Amino acid sequence: MQEELLQFKMQKVWVLVDLPYGKREIGTKWVYMNKKDERGIVIRNKARLIVQGHTQEDVIDYEEVFAPVARIEAIRLFLAYASFMGFMVYQMDVKSAFLYGTIEGEVYVCQPSGFEDPDHPDKVYKVVKDLYGLHQAPRA
Repeated sequence: MQEELLQFKMQKVWVLVDLPYGKREIGTKWVYMNKKDERGIVIRNKARLIVQGHTQEDVIDYEEVFAPVARIEAIRLFLAYASFMGFMVYQMDVKSAFLYGTIEGEVYVCQPSGFEDPDHPDKVYKVVKDLYGLHQAPRA
């Protein structure tokens, strides 16, 4: 859990603020997973902080919900062209990819349970970058 919150801090995902009048905060929740090796043996326990996006209201909290992805035809065309030209194609994965996109609009979330700021327990986090669970997160 500390590793996840450290990623948030390094990426400057949120800022601790007072909740503005007329705004509401969205809850957060920890999701736990076991990472297994190829034999199915647990090698690591993981925790991810998600926003309870199911409590967001359409038009009030967000506008459109979709993930901009490439069509399969475009990917096939790219791979065919790369093969024809003899290009080397590489694949990569971005750790914490959601945390790199900036968010549209103002979103406020509760402090994660067990990790409340002792000096400011009544403050909330203003989300600056995308978080898992937000309706507008895939658009970044």
